[in-house]
Amino acid sequence: MTASVPPDWSPADNPHAIAISEAQWWQRAVQLAVLRLREPDDQRISWFSSRQIDARQLVFALRQILNAERLVAVAMETRGVGTAAREALAQARQRFEDALPGIKDMRDALMHFDEWSRGAGRGPQKDRRNAGEALRDVAREYWGFGYDPSAATVSLGPYTIRVDSAEQAAKDLSWAIYQAAREVDRAIAAELLARTVEVLNNAGISSAPTSSEAASLWVRVKDDSRAWLSLTAVGLNPPEQRELSERVVSVLADAGLHLVSIRQGEDLKPVERLLRGEPLYVDSRVV
Repeated sequence: MTASVPPDWSPADNPHAIAISEAQWWQRAVQLAVLRLREPDDQRISWFSSRQIDARQLVFALRQILNAERLVAVAMETRGVGTAAREALAQARQRFEDALPGIKDMRDALMHFDEWSRGAGRGPQKDRRNAGEALRDVAREYWGFGYDPSAATVSLGPYTIRVDSAEQAAKDLSWAIYQAAREVDRAIAAELLARTVEVLNNAGISSAPTSSEAASLWVRVKDDSRAWLSLTAVGLNPPEQRELSERVVSVLADAGLHLVSIRQGEDLKPVERLLRGEPLYVDSRVV
């Protein structure tokens, strides 16, 4: 069953979430390829070694995880995530590339075989051409892809990666991408929290950062990296509670902010949910 999404939804709204999804899919593709490489050739494939096919898929999957890392790195920069978090992701990528030397060039040689087989590829082939080497010599240097079952390695030209290293490197970078995306979520939530508080303050509605303080309303970022709002009803009688709830929902909506419940099965408006003490999270998208 397909989950419902807002009518104006776009993947461009949350590239860090796309990065997590793609990293996890491709990490599992790596895992599957490694499992198949450790088994005998699939006899349903005639005339060709299934493990040589799986080795190619392994290289493609590993390269795609690097694409996911780049996507979340851009999201971190766009959201102004702190230097420490961005450096942690960059270090994770470097460890991945150190464990799998030449993985990008291996993928490029497979993807663009029409160019690399003639010595006309980019990257190291272009460097060799610029140094004056003949195209056929350049092509020969970066060719000969294959999986060696006895050594459990995948090689192409000067590059060799170990299958075991590939599996662990994929897990590690996928996890680092997830951690980086959480930092983006926190940055988004902090921005949303500040905007929510500003809107409320401008409307003369005061709020507290925690429900333990003597305030009628609290707004804060919780562990799920969302900005949450709740009515505490401290010092208010029922009519005053309703008036406050209606004002809060109204001024936020006027600012393009919406209060959303995680209890989607219940058909209640935000005002009624606030009145019964339910925390609602703030969303800037159309809902």
